Amino acid sequence: MIKLMRDASHNYPWLLKSIMGIIALAFVITMGWWGFGEQTHTVVASVGDLTISHDEFRRVYENAYRFYKDKFPGDFNDEMFKQSVVEQLIDRQIWLIAAKNMGLTVTDDDLRDAIMQDSAFQKNGTFEPEIYQRLLATNHLTPALFEAMQVKEVLRSKAQMIIRNAVALTPTEISEAQTLSLRQTESDPSKTAGAKDHAIQDVLFQKQQRALLAYTESLKITLPITIHRERL
Repeated sequence: MIKLMRDASHNYPWLLKSIMGIIALAFVITMGWWGFGEQTHTVVASVGDLTISHDEFRRVYENAYRFYKDKFPGDFNDEMFKQSVVEQLIDRQIWLIAAKNMGLTVTDDDLRDAIMQDSAFQKNGTFEPEIYQRLLATNHLTPALFEAMQVKEVLRSKAQMIIRNAVALTPTEISEAQTLSLRQTESDPSKTAGAKDHAIQDVLFQKQQRALLAYTESLKITLPITIHRERL
């Protein structure tokens, strides 16, 4: 499963984008009231001074499980999948640490924009307070708790954006992407222009993902990380 996800970053960038979206959805939309009071829950992993509760792990695992089980029924290994989920949770904590190291903060405007731009709270492209309140109530969340969680999401996004923005394609990489797109559109030259842009964006996305992974791995070397596998 882990190898599948890593291979997807090279061969199927669109699939990796979908997978990342599903994992993010497990954190943002189906948060519920699990995993935010660690004094009464077992810790399954720790990253520096941060911890991951068993309830938080189960919540993310169960939401991601429903997606993967349908998409990859013949390639599903539960133990490897649990490992993949806990690794992603660890990575999320690492990005919070990265944001702190970068001196990043979240302003009221940042928080408001993140919430108002979330499609889950919109109707016809416009933020609807009633939808916002209803979804939070459905998931047993108060606005204060949700906003505290959203601050962490914005911090992670800011830190990752700094790394992404530092990545650029070389002339050789652009040329190779364009050459590949030409081969793929030989039968229909009218699609060439769009295919070139798409190919360049895919190559850029892959390079950005490699940069994010490299940065994450570099932080892992410096941080004490403990996983209690028997509690997964």
